Amino acid sequence: MAEPAPVSRRGRRPAGQDARAEILAAARDEFVENGYQAASLRAVARRAGVDPGTVRHWFPDKARLLTATLGVAGIEPDRVVERVSAGPVESLGERLAEAVIGIWDFDGGDTVRVVIPAVMSDAELRGLLPQFIGAAILAPVMRALDVPDAPLRTALVASQMSGVLLTRYLIPVDPLASLAPADVARLVGPTLQRYLTGPLPDAGGLAR
Repeated sequence: MAEPAPVSRRGRRPAGQDARAEILAAARDEFVENGYQAASLRAVARRAGVDPGTVRHWFPDKARLLTATLGVAGIEPDRVVERVSAGPVESLGERLAEAVIGIWDFDGGDTVRVVIPAVMSDAELRGLLPQFIGAAILAPVMRALDVPDAPLRTALVASQMSGVLLTRYLIPVDPLASLAPADVARLVGPTLQRYLTGPLPDAGGLAR
């Protein structure tokens, strides 16, 4: 008499490495299709076929899930925001510059030199990078400031910092590429400060 075939188990998978990989794949799809702001850990869990608690086991919040999707899992945006926000508003630009540079400089820039080209060569992931800088880091800072024209200010800050990261790590231009993060922050901080809190000219009505 033939033995009955084993019954396959259905339902949620355990929180193992396979589940983590499937969560990252699902997160990539979710972020690409719906954007960072609209994505949720529950939606990612549904895509991956796991319980939301399994997602949180690996990634406590959405920002950390995004950094892992981009390949920079060691970065914790909430802590970056805390460092930037701790201090007088008058020196916010300098603190922001030093914090953003510090994200990429934690291992001498080795990670960013690998991650950013890979991200930029992927049409889908390319759109997630500005979301990481803008939504995960700059947006909480702008909400705390409660200043007018926040979207325009965020875009201006992101453009400035993108240029610094480009000429510091991807296409190194000395002496900028060789300066200590604190020195770069002192140089670009005043520009960021103006973007963050200073008056903006009327850019054809866009600044309203």
